[in-house]
Amino acid sequence: MSSSPVRRRVVARGRVQGVFFRDTVQRRARAAGVGGWVRNRADGALEAVFEGEPNDVEAMVALCRTGPPRAVVEEVEVVEEPVEGIHGFSVR
Repeated sequence: MSSSPVRRRVVARGRVQGVFFRDTVQRRARAAGVGGWVRNRADGALEAVFEGEPNDVEAMVALCRTGPPRAVVEEVEVVEEPVEGIHGFSVR
Protein backbone atom coordinates (compact mmCIF):
# COMPACT_ATOMS: atom_id res chain seq x y z
CA MET A 1 0.00 0.00 0.00
CA SER A 2 1.52 3.31 -1.01
CA SER A 3 1.02 6.56 0.85
CA SER A 4 0.13 9.94 -0.57
CA PRO A 5 2.97 11.66 -2.43
CA VAL A 6 4.75 14.61 -0.86
CA ARG A 7 6.78 17.51 -2.24
CA ARG A 8 9.80 19.22 -0.71
CA ARG A 9 11.86 22.17 -1.95
CA VAL A 10 15.45 22.05 -0.70
CA VAL A 11 18.09 24.77 -0.79
CA ALA A 12 21.60 23.67 0.19
CA ARG A 13 24.37 26.19 0.87
CA GLY A 14 28.11 25.74 1.26
CA ARG A 15 30.49 24.21 -1.25
CA VAL A 16 27.70 22.69 -3.33
CA GLN A 17 28.59 23.71 -6.89
CA GLY A 18 31.32 22.12 -8.98
CA VAL A 19 31.32 18.94 -6.88
CA PHE A 20 28.93 16.73 -8.94
CA PHE A 21 26.04 17.49 -6.58
CA ARG A 22 23.42 17.89 -9.34
CA ASP A 23 24.55 14.70 -11.08
CA THR A 24 24.47 12.72 -7.83
CA VAL A 25 21.00 14.02 -6.96
CA GLN A 26 19.67 13.27 -10.44
CA ARG A 27 21.00 9.70 -10.49
CA ARG A 28 19.63 8.87 -7.03
CA ALA A 29 16.26 10.52 -7.65
CA ARG A 30 15.79 8.62 -10.90
CA ALA A 31 16.81 5.35 -9.23
CA ALA A 32 14.25 5.95 -6.46
CA GLY A 33 11.49 7.02 -8.86
CA VAL A 34 11.34 10.52 -7.38
CA GLY A 35 10.13 13.33 -9.65
CA GLY A 36 11.44 16.86 -9.70
CA TRP A 37 14.49 18.86 -10.65
CA VAL A 38 17.80 20.25 -9.38
CA ARG A 39 19.72 23.39 -10.33
CA ASN A 40 22.59 25.63 -9.32
CA ARG A 41 21.47 29.09 -8.26
CA ALA A 42 23.27 32.34 -9.06
CA ASP A 43 23.85 32.91 -5.33
CA GLY A 44 26.02 29.77 -5.13
CA ALA A 45 23.35 27.55 -3.56
CA LEU A 46 21.88 24.34 -4.92
CA GLU A 47 18.08 24.13 -5.19
CA ALA A 48 16.02 21.00 -5.73
CA VAL A 49 12.38 19.94 -5.76
CA PHE A 50 11.44 16.35 -4.96
CA GLU A 51 8.03 14.69 -5.34
CA GLY A 52 7.13 11.12 -4.57
CA GLU A 53 6.60 8.62 -1.80
CA PRO A 54 7.41 10.13 1.60
CA ASN A 55 10.29 7.75 2.41
CA ASP A 56 11.90 8.29 -1.00
CA VAL A 57 11.58 12.07 -0.78
CA GLU A 58 13.01 12.11 2.75
CA ALA A 59 15.97 10.03 1.51
CA MET A 60 16.63 12.70 -1.14
CA VAL A 61 16.42 15.45 1.48
CA ALA A 62 18.90 13.50 3.62
CA LEU A 63 21.25 13.27 0.62
CA CYS A 64 21.12 17.06 0.30
CA ARG A 65 22.19 17.42 3.92
CA THR A 66 25.52 15.72 3.17
CA GLY A 67 25.96 15.83 -0.61
CA PRO A 68 28.54 13.89 -2.60
CA PRO A 69 32.05 13.36 -1.14
CA ARG A 70 33.56 16.66 -2.36
CA ALA A 71 30.65 18.81 -1.14
CA VAL A 72 30.65 20.75 2.12
CA VAL A 73 27.04 21.43 3.06
CA GLU A 74 26.81 24.21 5.64
CA GLU A 75 23.08 24.90 5.68
CA VAL A 76 19.94 23.23 4.32
CA GLU A 77 16.50 24.79 4.07
CA VAL A 78 13.55 22.43 3.50
CA VAL A 79 10.05 23.64 2.65
CA GLU A 80 6.94 21.50 2.25
CA GLU A 81 4.94 22.45 -0.86
CA PRO A 82 1.74 21.23 -2.52
CA VAL A 83 2.26 18.26 -4.84
CA GLU A 84 2.10 19.17 -8.54
CA GLY A 85 2.37 15.69 -10.05
CA ILE A 86 5.89 15.98 -11.51
CA HIS A 87 7.12 12.87 -13.30
CA GLY A 88 10.75 12.31 -14.18
CA PHE A 89 13.78 14.16 -12.82
CA SER A 90 15.87 16.77 -14.60
CA VAL A 91 18.85 19.07 -14.16
CA ARG A 92 17.97 22.70 -14.89
